[in-house]
Amino acid sequence: MPHATHPRAPYEQIHRASLDDPEAFWLEAAEALDWETAPTRAFDAEAGAYGRWFPDAQLNACHNAVDRHVSSGRGEQVAILYDSPVTGTRRAVTYRTLRDAVATLAGVLADLGVEQGDRVVIYMPMVPEALFGMLACARLGAVHSVVFGGFAANELAIRIADAAPKVVLAASCGIEPSRIVPYKPLLDAAIAASAHKPDACLILQRPECAATLVEGRDRDWAEAVAAASRAGRTAPCTPVAATDPLYILYTSGTTGKPKGVVRDTGGYCVSLSWSMPNLYGVAPGETYFCASDIGWVVGHSYIVYAPLLHGCTTILYEGKPVGTPDAGALWRVVAEHGASCLFTAPTALRAIKKEDPRAERIKDYDLSRFRSLFLAGERADPDSVAWAERALGRPVIDHWWQTETGWAIAGNPLGIGLLPVKPGSACVPMPGYDLAVLDEAGKPVPPGTMGTIALRLPLPPGCLPTLWGSEERFRASYLATYPGWYDTSDAGVVDEDGYVTVLGRTDDIINVAGHRLSTGGMEAVLASHPDVAECAVIGIRDALKGEQPCGFVVLKSGVARETDLIERELVALVRERIGPVAAFKLALTVQRLPKTRSGKILRATMKRIADGEAWTMPATIDDAGVLEEIGESLKGRGIGA
Repeated sequence: MPHATHPRAPYEQIHRASLDDPEAFWLEAAEALDWETAPTRAFDAEAGAYGRWFPDAQLNACHNAVDRHVSSGRGEQVAILYDSPVTGTRRAVTYRTLRDAVATLAGVLADLGVEQGDRVVIYMPMVPEALFGMLACARLGAVHSVVFGGFAANELAIRIADAAPKVVLAASCGIEPSRIVPYKPLLDAAIAASAHKPDACLILQRPECAATLVEGRDRDWAEAVAAASRAGRTAPCTPVAATDPLYILYTSGTTGKPKGVVRDTGGYCVSLSWSMPNLYGVAPGETYFCASDIGWVVGHSYIVYAPLLHGCTTILYEGKPVGTPDAGALWRVVAEHGASCLFTAPTALRAIKKEDPRAERIKDYDLSRFRSLFLAGERADPDSVAWAERALGRPVIDHWWQTETGWAIAGNPLGIGLLPVKPGSACVPMPGYDLAVLDEAGKPVPPGTMGTIALRLPLPPGCLPTLWGSEERFRASYLATYPGWYDTSDAGVVDEDGYVTVLGRTDDIINVAGHRLSTGGMEAVLASHPDVAECAVIGIRDALKGEQPCGFVVLKSGVARETDLIERELVALVRERIGPVAAFKLALTVQRLPKTRSGKILRATMKRIADGEAWTMPATIDDAGVLEEIGESLKGRGIGA
């Protein structure tokens, strides 16, 4: 490792301290919060599957995210900036207004019978009331479970059955750039199909699509809140154990019984509070823009809890990176609201680059207060990162984390000191993460060798302690493969400097004639071609070699060259950069790639189509028609028919 005089020394010292003396490190980090009962111990190794954080402490997440900022003088600071190009609406909510709205809504929920430990499912679009609902649950000590708005009725039904909510909070509709999505019929169908029936549903009526309320079960949100307000009905913050659950978040794309990731209250608040100044380099009072959705973990952590815990202004954006109205949408929001940091998905960046390859839209906006762009959700290809760095003149930081971890496993700690960037790498492990790459026998491999990325137990604060109602499944899914380690199910390498490069899910490592190859590495090569906007590589079953790679590429807007020529160039490029061992012979130009609503490419479904296997429509798919297009392109080459 580098000497203490190396520029990495502050990071090295902090990370080493977190592993050598986690008790002292995390107790000090916990001082950023208000505690009802302050922790005297950071960790109990005997509790739970691998231990529990802050076992003797009590706090309330809503108090820490809202009330304490009003008490400390931030009452008139804007807490939430709502910007909705799909409705032409903007709204600023101060911390004082947020506190009052959340306290009143918590009173409504309490009158509906919601108590500490009860579950509440939230099925809403990106509107301020969705955040009010999450915080109102936290205020009562209730456990919220946000389901992405517009999720299919069957998937919503499975989650309602598993979480068994007392109340459901929902909106009448969501709004896409080209259509309105009625939520209420989906909710009604889900409740009808679920073995569990909630006692009540609180429905936010949006003017674009009014919903029909079910008598005896459904309440009008605005009417209920207005009545509570007239009566002066509010609810105070309920202290809960730090080890009590704050929320359940079901992993996207699940089939059968879903995995409900549990997030405990104390460890989550501590880790997020640490991350804002140290990883993202953001100060209280500044504006933070996470262009995600509250239905995903990134939205939970960095639209809602982390910015508010840190006393920032958070931007709530109901729009798309392109199409609302153009590829300058995110830059417009950054400029108009003075965001210092933007956090979005690599998929969004690639969509912007595809529509605006020369970055003309960036020039339209004053980005003088903007300091950094963070990317996570899928692997950020080096070409797109380099494009954004050139266009923005700001650090573009790829970092890596999972729904299960709740915050970054690896990243470049901007607040501590920006480390040298290695294109394609997610940089270095964050505090508390003791990371190694293991072979199939569970032994650490030498630097630069590909294997499974694993985290030595215990996991740091903020990570899941279990799955909802499924302790044995938690152990089997994450802890059993490599005893003493958490299996990330991601493949990657760690180099001699300790930099982590994630190559994809372990399922995305293909075996070509006995050689284990990363599809992520091939994607990086394809993405470096000047005409390619985005790409995906899958392994297709091959009778001779076991598997052969197939690359799907989407070209940038305005590319007029012959696709046959581009495809031949791509094959040659992979053979040049990776070598003949890759056996890369097939590049297919397609109009678009199938993705989930969170932007993840549906590689596993593409592979099943290519292999001619039976497949089902993924519940999280953004546009079902894309899979038919993929099938047709494969059939055109005699594959998958």
